[in-house]
Amino acid sequence: MQITILYGSSAGATQNVAEQIAENLSAHEIKLLDINKAQIEDLQEAKVLILGTSTWGDGDLQDDWDDFSSNLDLIDFRGKKVAFFGLGDQDSYYDTFVDAMGILYETINKKGATIIAGGIEAEGYDFGSSRAFIDGKFIGLAIDEDNQSNLTSSRIAQWSKLLESQL
Repeated sequence: MQITILYGSSAGATQNVAEQIAENLSAHEIKLLDINKAQIEDLQEAKVLILGTSTWGDGDLQDDWDDFSSNLDLIDFRGKKVAFFGLGDQDSYYDTFVDAMGILYETINKKGATIIAGGIEAEGYDFGSSRAFIDGKFIGLAIDEDNQSNLTSSRIAQWSKLLESQL
């Protein structure tokens, strides 16, 4: 099964996480794309999408995702499985932790996608609020490379297993 991983990365951390996810899913054919090089067709053709973004400022989408986001309205997500991962800093941005992941989710969820690999417990995180935290759980994989980089590999491995079980 082909899985398309699209990420927006300004400083390289989100790209690094995307590459680690790709390694964990190496049993599948992986198409790894930086969103600033992606075309609408890349999303239209995909059956399984993993979308990753970092959160900037006070809860903003990463710049490349922000530039591409208007294209999301042109895509029919019905019949597609979509998973999300987001990076943020839960200490410095306590009230907007991984908000950008929530912004992508809000847009795509109402477009008919089947959301997978969500329902992630908040145990081990310390944040105030997040647009990606809905009904007491994260809607995807939340990563804090600034304060919890020692947990990144294990969180990716666990999440990748959850994602595999839902393909």
